[in-house]
Amino acid sequence: MKKHLPAMAKSALFGFALTAAALGGIQLSAQAIAAHNSNAPVSYAADRIELQDRQNRVVLSGNVQITQAELNLNAARTIVNYSDAGSLRIQRIIATGGVDVSRGNERARGDTAVYDFNRRVITMAGNVRLNRGGDTLNGGRLVIDLASGVSSIDGQASGSSGVTGNSTNSGGRVTGTFSVPED
Repeated sequence: MKKHLPAMAKSALFGFALTAAALGGIQLSAQAIAAHNSNAPVSYAADRIELQDRQNRVVLSGNVQITQAELNLNAARTIVNYSDAGSLRIQRIIATGGVDVSRGNERARGDTAVYDFNRRVITMAGNVRLNRGGDTLNGGRLVIDLASGVSSIDGQASGSSGVTGNSTNSGGRVTGTFSVPED
């Protein structure tokens, strides 16, 4: 038994190191989106735009495309809340209907998303999938903190950011696939 203990320990250590390296790679993916400049100007396009001035919001619907620096958001519908204290300032973007957020070779998809400009947080919920190269993470809710650079993915789509839903493909757990470099 003593002969196999070092081999088993080495195998366990290798497995742990491989898992840590893979998780580190996907964390870098979320951190690359988190490196986004949330103070850059926001451009938008849609099939229909409705200004609801009394509610301080703009409703964009039909093939919505929103761009800020290198960050792109595509959705079926968005509501852009703003404040108007002499100059317009975006407070929050709420996107629904097959939301796709991308920056460079990274892409996050989900049923809904909220981009809170004041807190500098993007929250996606419902059937969330984060891709970077061959690496993927699936879950119910993804939170990207643009201020701290910390991102997390949960199995269930619930939280305090106003996004609700339920991930049907994760079963309440975070799942994923990591690429392993060949020797």
